[in-house]
Amino acid sequence: MKYALLATALLAAGCAAITPTAKQHFDLEAHRGGRGLAPENTLAAFNNAIDLGVTTLELDIGLTADGVVVISHDTSLNPDHTRDAGGAWLAPRSGAAIRSLTLAQLQTYDVGRLNPSSNYGKQFALQQPRDGERIPALAALFAQVQARGANAATVRFNIETKVDPGKPDETAAPEPMVRALLAEIDKAKMADRVTIQSFDWRTLALVGQLAPQLPRAYLTTPRTLKDSRWTAGLELASFASVPQMVRAASANGPGPVIWSPAYGDLSPAVIKEAQKLGLKVLPWTVNQRADMQRLMDWGADGLITDYPDILRDLMRERGLSLPPPGKTTP
Repeated sequence: MKYALLATALLAAGCAAITPTAKQHFDLEAHRGGRGLAPENTLAAFNNAIDLGVTTLELDIGLTADGVVVISHDTSLNPDHTRDAGGAWLAPRSGAAIRSLTLAQLQTYDVGRLNPSSNYGKQFALQQPRDGERIPALAALFAQVQARGANAATVRFNIETKVDPGKPDETAAPEPMVRALLAEIDKAKMADRVTIQSFDWRTLALVGQLAPQLPRAYLTTPRTLKDSRWTAGLELASFASVPQMVRAASANGPGPVIWSPAYGDLSPAVIKEAQKLGLKVLPWTVNQRADMQRLMDWGADGLITDYPDILRDLMRERGLSLPPPGKTTP
């Protein structure tokens, strides 16, 4: 497999794609396609986010039994939003592992609405159902965006590899997952529009080796930072701060580097420190208007949110340049 396309395309355009200008620099990211509005990680959700107008589609990937890169946050079928071919909700804790199913088997399940009796369903009660939605292949999302032409020409993709070093049997290992992901990016000629993110920093080390110009986003929580299995062997105690740890971890590639912490872990001082080290700061998952306002005031470079409509309204109020909507709305 050749990765020359990744490097050459990104050398010219990768940095510019996320580099701030005087007015437009804020990255509006629709988490799982904007799951507060439409079923998560589905083609319907991604279409809805593009119609609304976002900078970036945030999504998660895994590998099927036949090696297809598919879009799923969960490593197993989630009963909170999955029905079988007969329309019945899966029983709790009964979902098969994504990696145990072929793409054809996986697409017999419907993920187009939330189970209203689940706590998860109650959390996103305003989500609009789209019956018939399937767990899509990443290639299908790329094809959908390309088919939309000019009205989706600027949208980016922030793709998270779902790997858990503490549960190695649940997913593909980092290297086959990264290689399969890079192959899909290369095939679709999307290298200049993709960031790869992960809590498992082994993934990002591999990206730094195989596609060094590709932007990488280092996801963190207090739990993963304290476990060196997640941080590719680095120990937090060896660094004066988390931004310094991220900067050290990212040293094996020249591409843009993003730090994506849980938003509650931030302060104005730590955001400034990270930015002085050359890191963009992109917190997740920020859903309350007050939290969005505070993080924008503190200088975050963007936000990952389930409610891109709310964040877009805030950007408009603040006079920030808005990503173009994919269609004209009344």
